[in-house]
Amino acid sequence: MSTFRLPPNSRVRRDGKVYKAASDARKVRTFRIYRFDPDSGENPRLDTYEVDMGACGPMVLDALIKIKNEVDSTLTFRRSCREGICGSCAMNIDGLNTLACTKACDDIKGDVAIYPLPHMPVVKDLVPDLTQFYAQYAAVKPWLQTRTPAPPDRERLQSKAEQEKIDRPSACILCACCSTSCPSYWWNSDRYLGPAALLSAYRWIVDSRDEATGERLDELEDPFRLYRCHTIMNCTEACPKDLNPAKTIAEIKKLLAERQH
Repeated sequence: MSTFRLPPNSRVRRDGKVYKAASDARKVRTFRIYRFDPDSGENPRLDTYEVDMGACGPMVLDALIKIKNEVDSTLTFRRSCREGICGSCAMNIDGLNTLACTKACDDIKGDVAIYPLPHMPVVKDLVPDLTQFYAQYAAVKPWLQTRTPAPPDRERLQSKAEQEKIDRPSACILCACCSTSCPSYWWNSDRYLGPAALLSAYRWIVDSRDEATGERLDELEDPFRLYRCHTIMNCTEACPKDLNPAKTIAEIKKLLAERQH
């Protein structure tokens, strides 16, 4: 019988620090937040913060900013746009990968549990190391590849129907919520490109202006880079932009099958 456990130095201690709300707090919510400082040599822990939501914005990111500004300045997380556009504040909230800036605290029952994106090396606290994730994105060559010169007096034109094929895949914000929700990516992230990179690959494969479709498909025809996807659909469920990486991966497989006939 197999037993799967984290290495001893990665197991999360539940007895972290506790930060109580002020006695005059009107609407208290409890946030249990993953804390990890690699320089300390200590195991990760869960710290508990009581936040007065009567003096806080409605989103999880608002609470995190309030905690950092008013309670514990050592708390580390990424954030930028606060509008669900940049993808910086992706994390695991209430057991689901999502964006802290678009996740409302009122949508969560009970204590709010916040962890970094799963199965990624952690730089500190809620900040995952996305080096490999970005390298996989770069590996699909996410730019227009052409052989014929561009028209001297106009852009490379597309019909409306051609543009609509790339409209939704182009909306990916590279937050990594999809890839880090995928069990195939957890176990094979060194060889499987993952949903985000494959979604980007599809966006360029179906772009009518791109002239490297054959080469792009050749590079994906591999037991691991593409076919490690088992259509579990976690990626589609996790995407905060309502994209469908699983469908686009299936479309790539279909294109590879069609060109063999």
